[in-house]
Amino acid sequence: MTEARGATRSRWVPRAARTRIIGWVLLLVFLALAVLTFVTWRLLVREIDERMDLTLDTEVFEFRQIVESGNDPRTGEPFDSVDSVLETVITYNLARPNEKFLGYVDGAYRFQSRIEAPVLLSEDAEFTRLVGSVEETVAGRYESGAGEIRYLAVPVSLAGDPRSGVAVVAYFADQERDSAHHTARLMLAVGGVTVLLAAAGAWVVAGRILRPVRDVAATAQGITERDLSGRIPVDGRPADELTDLATSVNAMLDRLESGAAAQRRFLDDAGHELRTPITIVRGHLEVLDPTDQVDVRDTVALVDDELDRMNRIVSDLLLLARAEQPRFVRPQPVDVEALTSAVFDKVRRLGDRHWALETTARVDALLDPQRVTQALVALADNAVRYTAPGVRISVGSQYSGGALRFWISDTGPGVPEEDRARVFERFARGAAGARRSDGAGLGLAIVAAIAQAHGGTAVLDSVTGRGTTVTLVIPAQVAPPDDGSTDTVDDDLATPDIPTDEPIAPRGGRP
Repeated sequence: MTEARGATRSRWVPRAARTRIIGWVLLLVFLALAVLTFVTWRLLVREIDERMDLTLDTEVFEFRQIVESGNDPRTGEPFDSVDSVLETVITYNLARPNEKFLGYVDGAYRFQSRIEAPVLLSEDAEFTRLVGSVEETVAGRYESGAGEIRYLAVPVSLAGDPRSGVAVVAYFADQERDSAHHTARLMLAVGGVTVLLAAAGAWVVAGRILRPVRDVAATAQGITERDLSGRIPVDGRPADELTDLATSVNAMLDRLESGAAAQRRFLDDAGHELRTPITIVRGHLEVLDPTDQVDVRDTVALVDDELDRMNRIVSDLLLLARAEQPRFVRPQPVDVEALTSAVFDKVRRLGDRHWALETTARVDALLDPQRVTQALVALADNAVRYTAPGVRISVGSQYSGGALRFWISDTGPGVPEEDRARVFERFARGAAGARRSDGAGLGLAIVAAIAQAHGGTAVLDSVTGRGTTVTLVIPAQVAPPDDGSTDTVDDDLATPDIPTDEPIAPRGGRP
């Protein structure tokens, strides 16, 4: 039952945000219009009522002046009767619209002003009984057939005439208030038209304001597990909260797309590279002769070697996956000169080569010393593998032009022209030229990832037959001076695991 009531209620609630916004806007505008119209109407009515009361008092004051003078202002002669007093008072004063003058003698109607009135008060017995015999000035209200009447009755007497008279000033209040009612109706009519125009304008404006929300919904509906390329257009949008929302959603989609791409690359790379050793292992196990000890020993050695290779491939792939995460590098203030010397001490033990430490940058910079060491050791190991004993391999660093440069240079055979454009790609191998290896071709991809994680790049400079130089170019973030406790890099700096038997360059070429 509760669910049924909820479903019924939801059918009556507009689902479109645009409709709800316009509905609330119209409601608020209607309420504001109603309050404004009501307050204005009441103020106009009060003003009219005050004007009627003031007019009544003024008319009575004039009546009394005429009566107290005792002379007819038209002839200058003294009044001779109450009738003449009432007749003069009523005819001498000009009645305003919706105003009526009446005269009564001994409780009976005798005179009235000639202005037209909605009803004849002279024929209203109840009104005559109410005002015709008052003995003192009386103000009051009377409900007639034409609505409310506000009146003021003043007794009139004259020496020498025993009769008593009453002069009455009456206002048809409802008719007098018609102007206020008309103004209120006009305000409602004009306000209603204005509200409709405002609703139309608000509908257009709300549509433009909510367009980013619709774009978010449309983009979200277009996103699939294989296509995360959709983005919300924000060009030309005003800088407001909805534009910030669209920008944030785009940034989130960028992260999701990057993460999904990294995941797909990892799966594709793992499947691509692990398929070969698995096939080799399965093929040898299928033809294994359990009774032949030599065959068993050789097969076990081969399987162990292939498992080691798979382990190295998986480790490198995981490292490349981590390289796309924000915490892959952890910059800290580093003495670049000490770091370069420490790396040189490590790499010169990799092989019988002519090692040389060239220039070192004398600067403290913010970088990750372990990742930089890992990249340089990998490049040095790669140079050892593709050069002959006695070949010169140099290490150096330099700070210039706002950038730090670390390089490993050799005088080996160089990289073939056809391989240079793709040496930093994953699983890239050269066609020929250098001795073959069983590496996966991930070494230089890792080096490039470390450079990119620092905001820089890895640059290859090679001349066939004359040697190769690989340089890490990193935007320099010079560390502020401290109290002398700046960390320096020594031989105890942890060097990330880089297999010493794993070639880092493509087969058949350098690096």
